[in-house]
Amino acid sequence: MIGPEGMPAADAAPAGGETVPGLDRSLIEGLPAFAGMRPQELDRILAGAHAARFAKETAIFEQGAEATSFFFLLDGHIRVVRNTAEGQQVIARYINAGELFGIAAAIGRDTYPASAIAAVDCVALVWPTGLWADLASRYPGFGAHAYRTLGQRLQETQNRVMEMSTEQVEQRVAHALLRLVRQSGRKVEGGIEIDFPISRQDIAEMTGTTLHTVSRLLSGWENAGLVRGGRQKVTVTDAHGLLLIAEGRRKK
Repeated sequence: MIGPEGMPAADAAPAGGETVPGLDRSLIEGLPAFAGMRPQELDRILAGAHAARFAKETAIFEQGAEATSFFFLLDGHIRVVRNTAEGQQVIARYINAGELFGIAAAIGRDTYPASAIAAVDCVALVWPTGLWADLASRYPGFGAHAYRTLGQRLQETQNRVMEMSTEQVEQRVAHALLRLVRQSGRKVEGGIEIDFPISRQDIAEMTGTTLHTVSRLLSGWENAGLVRGGRQKVTVTDAHGLLLIAEGRRKK
C-alpha cells in the first residue's frame, strides 16, 4: 500500500500484535512528538504507519532481534527488559503512553538493545525502520523530540548506575517508586498510585536486589504509613517520607 507522496504504508502488525484498522490524525494531533505539525504533515506521517494492539505480557520485540520497526505508544504501558551476559533479567524502564520506543536506528543499531513487553493491553503506532531517516529529516521537530527522548533515557540510565553503585538497597527501592509515581502516577484516595500492574519481583529487577528484600522493605513501609500495597499495585501515601529514605535523610 502506498501513502501520500509515495510513502509506503505498513499494513501488517509485528509478531504478537493485532492490526487496528483506520488511522486518523486526531490520534497524534497536539502530542509533543508531533507538536507544530500541519494536518497534511500528520497525514503523511500516518501514511507510513499502522496501529497494532498488543495483549498484556506480549513481547512487542525481543532483545537482539532485527530492528524492523519503531513505535509510538498510544495507550498502555511497556516494560523494557534487558538480559545480562550472566542471564539476569533487569527492568530498564517503563514506557508510557505518548512516548516513542524501539527507535534503534536513531542510535545506529540494526538490532533492539532490549525487549519490550506489554505491561497491560497496549495500542501502538508502528512504522518500518526504513522510514526513520526520512521522517527524522523531513520533520525536524519529530526528529528532535526523538533525540531528546533518547538523551533523557540515557541520563536516567546514568543516574540509575550511580544509584546502584553508591546507594543502599532501601534508597534504590525508594528512588524507583518515586520515579514510577512521577512518570505514571495517578491520584487516588490517600495517595498516588502507580498506574499499571507492578509486582514486587518487578521492583526487585528494577533495583538490582531480591524479591525477599523488596517484600521486607515494602512491608515495613506499609507499617510506617509510607506506601499501601495490593495485588500488583503500589500506592505511595507519604511521598515526602519516601523521599527522605531515597536521599538517606530519614532518621532511624
